[in-house]
Amino acid sequence: QVQLVESGGGLVQAGGSLRLSCAASGRTFSRSAMGWFRQAPGKERAFVACISRLGSNKYYADSVKGRFTISRDNAKNMVYLQMNRLDPEETAVYYCAAGAAVEMAPPGYNDWGQGSQVTVSS
Repeated sequence: QVQLVESGGGLVQAGGSLRLSCAASGRTFSRSAMGWFRQAPGKERAFVACISRLGSNKYYADSVKGRFTISRDNAKNMVYLQMNRLDPEETAVYYCAAGAAVEMAPPGYNDWGQGSQVTVSS
């Protein structure tokens, strides 16, 4: 099991940038694929990005390709999501998740953080 705590959310203007961090604890972090998801009010939780155990494979939702970058530092038990050129439509709670393999759907992940609010103003 992996315990996850997100940070770095906040209020940003449209076109701005934010970097989300996810601190992980537990001995299985380096054996876990990691994902970022987001959930806007009234909508289902949606895939944003994921990264394999060693960081060699990364996948992104089409809507964020070229603007968001996922990365991890296994020595520090950290996962990051750099978000650039943010749009108001991307206002949501962003969640970090850990799973056995890279997946693009929430059921593929066993452990979740509490979420970090990102608000993009127009």
